[in-house]
Amino acid sequence: MKVKLKNYFPVIFITLVVLISVSLLVGIDSVTADKIAEQERQKVEKMLSEMFTAMYEYSFDDENEIYTINSDEDVIGYAFLALGRGYGGDINILVGLEDETTLKGVTIISQTETPGLGTRIADTNFTDRFTGMGIDDIGLARDGGGIDALTGATISSRAVVDAVKAEALEKVAQLNGGE
Repeated sequence: MKVKLKNYFPVIFITLVVLISVSLLVGIDSVTADKIAEQERQKVEKMLSEMFTAMYEYSFDDENEIYTINSDEDVIGYAFLALGRGYGGDINILVGLEDETTLKGVTIISQTETPGLGTRIADTNFTDRFTGMGIDDIGLARDGGGIDALTGATISSRAVVDAVKAEALEKVAQLNGGE
């Protein structure tokens, strides 16, 4: 009997370690989830206030995932998140609209592109190219659009351009009642 118990001891020990570890992870996640969500909200709010300098307040439509930006009583723009698939992975983008046809700006929230090449999509010399551009003009110059791709980072550039245009068209259609 003692020999059988001795054979099962490693399995029992590892099972207990795994159960305790999982319980700790679940507990830590439940404690930190609200703090992480609040930090993300503050990060987006800061980006919105930088993009819309006259912003007094904003509201978020959960159903359509659109931020409505207000200054006093007036709507001064809209913003939303876009997701592109670049060379190194996902590219999260905050897109601002002045109105239903014109971009206010683009901010790269996060990306995992190649350092020194694809990471340049987050530089203002790339993102500023979108400011004031009509939604219909968004595209790479080689495809007839108004954005020059970054040298050595065509895939990353295309991912941002395609994500911004596709999401902008979808959100404008939602703003117009699904037309």
